[in-house]
Amino acid sequence: MACHHDRVAHSSASAGALLHHVRTGRARSRAELVALTGAARNTVSARVDQLIAAGLLEEGGRGWSTGGRPPTLLRFNSAAGCVLAVDLGVTSVDVAVTDLSAQVLATIGHPIDIADGPGPVLAEVDRLAQEVLAEAGLTPADVCAVGVGVPGPVEFSTGRPSHPPIMPGWHDFPIPSAFGRYDGPVFVDNDVNVMALGEMGVAGSVQDVLVVKVGTGIGCGIIVDGDVYRGAQGSAGDIGHIHVPCADGREVVCRCGQVNCLEAIAGGGALLRDARAAGLPVATTREVVERAAQGDGVALELVRHAGRTIGTVLAALVNFFNPHRIVMTGGVARAGVPLLAGIRESVYARSMPLAARALEITVSDAPDLSGRVGAALMAIEGYLDDDSVSEALTRATLAR
Repeated sequence: MACHHDRVAHSSASAGALLHHVRTGRARSRAELVALTGAARNTVSARVDQLIAAGLLEEGGRGWSTGGRPPTLLRFNSAAGCVLAVDLGVTSVDVAVTDLSAQVLATIGHPIDIADGPGPVLAEVDRLAQEVLAEAGLTPADVCAVGVGVPGPVEFSTGRPSHPPIMPGWHDFPIPSAFGRYDGPVFVDNDVNVMALGEMGVAGSVQDVLVVKVGTGIGCGIIVDGDVYRGAQGSAGDIGHIHVPCADGREVVCRCGQVNCLEAIAGGGALLRDARAAGLPVATTREVVERAAQGDGVALELVRHAGRTIGTVLAALVNFFNPHRIVMTGGVARAGVPLLAGIRESVYARSMPLAARALEITVSDAPDLSGRVGAALMAIEGYLDDDSVSEALTRATLAR
């Protein structure tokens, strides 16, 4: 009797699912779609023809023959539309316009202060969006969807921040309403969830991954079987407010009002505070990170100690969640080796051997870009879900 691992699992053969398989590289021809979904050849061919007629798929070239006529290859038409991607931080914002494969067509960044509140900040975002669209030769009418990452907890279903500690004045603000000039849907999520999507890329992943951002705050994007896990209300992964004890017995008040939260002990602001207390002539967290990268002994030990503290929390997550890998990102993660050394020291010392046996802990390859790419992917996935693709095919049919 075959075990359950031997069974072939066929996926949905809806038009949206077929499109997803082609654009993520899982299938390149009608025959491969038939094999992947288990659907009838006629059904797959009819839906592929609809997707081609709607401009979402294209035929291009011939594949290798396996005994009969070489198959006609299919490719996703990433130029069928564009999305706006907004990566909103505490002190800066990046806005990009991408095609439907999350390839950046134009991008721009600008300093902001998130504490100025949603009115001024989102007005600046709107100005930057108009500028970036003009640079790409596009108009608001070309935008299919908008993706926004913000540095605080978000109710994903409504796009409203919920009591964000580092975003005063933003609680319950309807962020999607600021993008009313665009006809497409607007998706808003916590910046770390968005970064996690960016780390997975267009092709996605079937792994379980923790993407940990260490910047002004500390947060964790949770990838389960390749999908972002948000929890019941969208606040999963808010590890920055897990309580950790101070080795010297201190009590440090966090911006959330609690004491000894992880980010109050080991976040970017804490690193700057401790560096100044140690006598380093620094004005920003970036300067502390740069000094550590240059081999400054005091800065190195501060970064390594922050890594050890973060690692104690991650060790608990490793025991609980057993991820394939942990990816570090954010401003403090640019310190690289000393931060990783501290994190690995704690994680491998405190995790159960089985959970840590094959665990990878790395720094992001593109920390500056993952927020924008992730916001774009969030918008693209929402725009090209099953219902939206079905509606697009209906409109294309009626227009003919």
